[in-house]
Amino acid sequence: MKLNYNPIGFFDSGIGGTSIWKEVTALLPNENTVYLSDSKNAPYGEKHADEIIALAIKNTELLLENNCKLIVVACNTATTNAITYLRKTYDVPFIGIEPAIKPAALKTKSKKIGILATKGTLNSALFEKTSSTIDQQIIIKETVGTGLVPLIEAGKIDSREMQALLTSYIKPLLNEHIDCLVLGCTHYPYLIPSIQKITDNQIEIIDSGLAVAKQTKAILVQHQIINDRNTEAHHQFFINTKKTVLENILKNTVGIQITEKDF
Repeated sequence: MKLNYNPIGFFDSGIGGTSIWKEVTALLPNENTVYLSDSKNAPYGEKHADEIIALAIKNTELLLENNCKLIVVACNTATTNAITYLRKTYDVPFIGIEPAIKPAALKTKSKKIGILATKGTLNSALFEKTSSTIDQQIIIKETVGTGLVPLIEAGKIDSREMQALLTSYIKPLLNEHIDCLVLGCTHYPYLIPSIQKITDNQIEIIDSGLAVAKQTKAILVQHQIINDRNTEAHHQFFINTKKTVLENILKNTVGIQITEKDF
């Protein structure tokens, strides 16, 4: 079988990377996929860099066992801490996820942008390197979203607890007069409706999903491994906790199979 028909692999510290998966499969509907939801080890953002790299290796090798032709590291923390190592170690192409601070820097009029991300992303060398390329006149206000990922993983996206916690992070950024908010975690797009209510739609919310999908397509074309079959795609999801929340996130999605698996 041609490599073209092999699946694209995705991994994240849980269900958040499905926000990226949805963008990629919308742009590339013929592509088969395998998704690893490492919910047992969520959140990655509170872990040491060495542990994040070890988890990224474990996930990568499982995806390679499933014959993935390209791997999307659908996690900001894993990208900023581990993707350099992964690219040096494995032959398969990798697509990473970085906070979209460059697009925000181009869009801001107040010269103040906020970023909501995990500690692991904000403290990484790659994030520091990317931030250093931004116009020095632009002020970046960083906020660590402690506690948001566990609530999303628990299916409490619309809970009062989530609203209170999210408000405590967003209000101080509004007081700093930001006009763009960068979501630096793939879990956070599921909070966009709540953020819009808190901000009264007065700021632009920016995530990386569509840009990642376009880059994935470009790399598939570049390596001549894009799936050119006009057949229904198959999507296999593995999760190492209960699959209830993942099933709810993916409800009404065609062609998926979700399996609880210890990894």
